[in-house]
Order: sequence, then structure tokens, then C-alpha cells
Amino acid sequence: MITSTTNPQPADFADVRATNLAVVLRFVREHAPCSRADIAASTGLNKATVSSLVADLIDRRLVRETGLTENRVGRPATMLVLDGSPYAAIGVEVNVDYVTAVAVDLAGERLLSWRRSFSGPLPGTDGSTGQAVAAVAAIVRRVVSRMAKQERQVLGLTVGVPGLVGTDGTVLIAPNLGWRDADLAGDLAKALRDPGFAVQVENDANLAALAEHRFGSQAGTANLVYLTGEIGVGAGIILDGRIRRGGRGYGGEIGHIQLDPLGAECRCGRAGCLEAVAGIGAVLRHVPLSPAEVEIELDEVARLARAGDARTLGLLAEVGRQLGKGVAVVANLLNPEVVILGGYYVPLAPWLLPAVEDEARGRTIAPEGGGCRVVASTLGYDAAALGGAARVLDSVDSGRLPRVS
Repeated sequence: MITSTTNPQPADFADVRATNLAVVLRFVREHAPCSRADIAASTGLNKATVSSLVADLIDRRLVRETGLTENRVGRPATMLVLDGSPYAAIGVEVNVDYVTAVAVDLAGERLLSWRRSFSGPLPGTDGSTGQAVAAVAAIVRRVVSRMAKQERQVLGLTVGVPGLVGTDGTVLIAPNLGWRDADLAGDLAKALRDPGFAVQVENDANLAALAEHRFGSQAGTANLVYLTGEIGVGAGIILDGRIRRGGRGYGGEIGHIQLDPLGAECRCGRAGCLEAVAGIGAVLRHVPLSPAEVEIELDEVARLARAGDARTLGLLAEVGRQLGKGVAVVANLLNPEVVILGGYYVPLAPWLLPAVEDEARGRTIAPEGGGCRVVASTLGYDAAALGGAARVLDSVDSGRLPRVS
């Protein structure tokens, strides 16, 4: 495991070098295979500096050489690709009755994906987080143990929760979990007995948006919004290539935008919120259900829709129209290039999307010039956990590199 520090350098020199290392690493991730000359030409760094930085990244086993290529103008060049074989990033999603864990390598390849469902609510959803922290810590320890057997160093852990998460990582309120003012990151680090890597906490929709931006079918799109398709509806917002959390971290709570004051009652106590009229609860009509039960019910809804059941098709069209109203609000306010429907919306997308697109088009200002596309996610139900791992990798891209002995 690489743990010891390099020789001390002046702070400003060290900061500049760390920034340059991150620049080179990002370039290799985005353009591999590439040569040192490619890096110098594209980043503006001189060739000597690039050679020194690449040597450092090779020492850290973040980059490796793949040999010479002759399919270029001039002399053959030694090509570079990401290595990262000694490392892993972990993401976890905590929800009402399940915990999902994902581990990926530096290139984003999945090393494992686990999901533990509970027969009832997650322990500790009665207002006390102690049992929940213990349950999550047990799962994280299993993941870390698996990574240790593969001789991988864990670079960090990010935990996603369905609630308001402050900029300091405190879970201010997670209604479905019964939590208020929970220092989940601190409590989890203690439960893991100071694991030697950073523990962060983030809103689940924000993490799912990060996963889409890095790994999804719309990867690299600078302006996108991810809508969680759960019993609740939240939005993860990426603008100009960066996650936008709001002044205190509360941004994206689109589920409680009131669309119809005379509509269905929402869990928040008001009527006609987007969550109440276009969440999965509006499709299933009877909740709460466990994740396994929800998936079974959704399979049945999809079966009926494929069979042309008029009632089911009418219900999905109405939910799609209501969801389209919410998408139009997002489109007019933020002007994203794409809105991605995730979670439980995905298996219903063939029937929801036409109504969503039609309603949004009619409510969006200049739909042909300033509108946005609406697509279904391709990442599956563990997008938030995958986004947790993506956040760890983003910190590496930003210069938090593992240290070389």
C-alpha cells in the first residue's frame, strides 16, 4: 500500500505540481492511448515537464506505458493509458430498506456490485442512526476486505442518502429514513475505526447525476439533469460540467414543486406536488413496498402495457404528462441539454417518454432552439452508488492523488 509522503517541497510548488499531475491524468483518461507529445501539445505544458509528470504518475501506478505505435506522423511514440490496478473507489447508496455498494477501478470498471435488501425498514430508521451506521459499516468492511484480497488500496468512500445533505456532509433531514442532523460521515468513519481514506456523504440524486456525467450514455454532457424515479422524486443538476448543489446543499428538491393545488396529497402535507402526481407511487397506487416488490409490480405494469391494457396505458400517459410538466420547469429554468429519467422510471420509459416529451415540448420556451432531450438512464438501479465512486474518482482528477513511497 502506498502511504508514505514524498520529500517536503514548498507549498506553492507542491500545489502547482499536484494540479499539473491532475491535468495530465485527466488527459490520459479522456484521450488514451496517447503520447507524451500529445499531452504537451494539448495542455501547453512543456515536454520536459510532461516527461517528469508522467514518470511520477507511472511511479504511483496511475498510468502505464503500452509500447510503441507507428501509425503516426514522425517517429514511433510510446503510448500511455490509465493503470490504476492497485486502487479502488467505493460508492454506497442507503435507502429505506436496502443498501447498495459499488467498487470501481480508476478507469471506472466495476470490481463488484452488491445490494442488500432488508425484510423491513433499514435498522435505525426510527430517528436513531446508530443501527443504520453499524449496518452500512458492516457492508463497507466487506467491500474493503474484498479489495484488500485483490491488493487494491481504497481511495475513498462516498455514501448517498435520499435527503438534504449540507455542504459539510451532515444529513440535515432524510424524511424516509427518519433522520435529522445526522453526522453520517463522522459516525461512519468512527465505526470503520479511521479507515485511512476519506468518507463523504452526498444526496443520492446528485451522485446519480455524477454517474451519468462520467459513465452514462450521455457521459461528458456539460449540462444535464437526472431525475430519480423512486417513491420520491429528486433532481441531480450538472451545469457547465459541475454538480450544482445550491448555497447550502439543498438544491434539486424538484419533487415538491406544486403542479396542481387540487391534485393528489403528497407526503409533505401539500397537494399536487410532482412527487405525488408523477412519482412511482402514482403508478403503483399502493405503497410502501420493498424494492423487490416494487420491481415485481413494475414488471406487471410493463406487461400490461405491452399487452395494450387500456387502463394501464392511460395511467402511464397521465403520469408521463405530469412528469413532462416538471421537465418543462427544469428546461425553462436551467436549459439543460438533456434530462435523464432514472430509477424505476427506466422500465416504464417506452410508455412514459412520448407523453413526457409531448407535454414538455408544449410548455418549454423555444422548444426547438432552447429545449432539451429526455432520455432513460442506462445505468440501472445502482446509479447513486456508482456516482459515489465517481465522486471519489473526481477527487483524484482534481489532484488528490495517492502518494508514492
